[in-house]
Amino acid sequence: MSSDMIIRRYRASDQDVVTDLWSRAARQAHPFIEGEGAGERARVLREVYLVQAENWVAERDGIVIGLLGLLGAKDGSGHANGPGGTGVGAAAEADGAEVDGAEVDGVEVGGLFVAPEAQGDGIGRELLEHAAALHGALTLEVFEGNARARRFYAHLGFTERGRRVDEETGHPLIALERAAPLKSVSWLHLREGRLLSVRTRGNDTFYLPGGKYEPGETAREALSRELSEELGLVVPADELLEAFVIHDVAHGKNGRRLQMTCFTGGPQDIAPAPGREIAEYAWFDRREARERCAPAHSQVVDRLVAQGRMPG
Repeated sequence: MSSDMIIRRYRASDQDVVTDLWSRAARQAHPFIEGEGAGERARVLREVYLVQAENWVAERDGIVIGLLGLLGAKDGSGHANGPGGTGVGAAAEADGAEVDGAEVDGVEVGGLFVAPEAQGDGIGRELLEHAAALHGALTLEVFEGNARARRFYAHLGFTERGRRVDEETGHPLIALERAAPLKSVSWLHLREGRLLSVRTRGNDTFYLPGGKYEPGETAREALSRELSEELGLVVPADELLEAFVIHDVAHGKNGRRLQMTCFTGGPQDIAPAPGREIAEYAWFDRREARERCAPAHSQVVDRLVAQGRMPG
């Protein structure tokens, strides 16, 4: 996520700017729908979805530039939020996805809109990954005629699960789904501008130290345990500081998405003692990391370069 952009809960005071954002994005996304972005569909947006769905906004420099509406999300009591089976539809990142409120497992993206002037900056992707981080698996529907949105979702790992004709507009809709991302934790340890990486036995690719959660663990507890198992390091959980979260394709998992929370902190003067699963460890510069490491490494390295922690 860009440093000047935040994602926060929708507030009633956002209604006017969000309605205008939706109207402009929807008209751009769906030129094949007569009267799109106005009339009854605008009324339903204001009076139903902005009231009943779980809504989030992307805000940059104090200006709302994106809206995410989720249907079927569970509240603290275990009850589903959202209006259920009726849908005004939605625009996806640069152009939109029409979404109906069909009942599904996980959570349904009932609306994803990005202001036309902010499209192409990754706002839609960040909003979708925010939904996945909160709720796991995602489903939605997109108009067949909305080619740009279909490419956008395919790039983010969504696959087709069905088709139907939208009763309101008469246009075909494609139902898409994406499994919950794999969640992992990793440690960012730099020595003279080079990033510590590990390779497991029987694998040619290097990864960041860390791994998956075990039941009941917090992210810091999981990473503390993994560092002990992989490298024989004692890194107390309370010394770990969250740096950022990376969203990418998980290496070797048939396109499954990865949500990797990266931490800094802990001892800096270390002498790793590789565990039985670790074949070797190394500190890589930017070029070596890109050539020898898993895909998510590239994003990590880019972040560290931007922060001035690794040479460009």
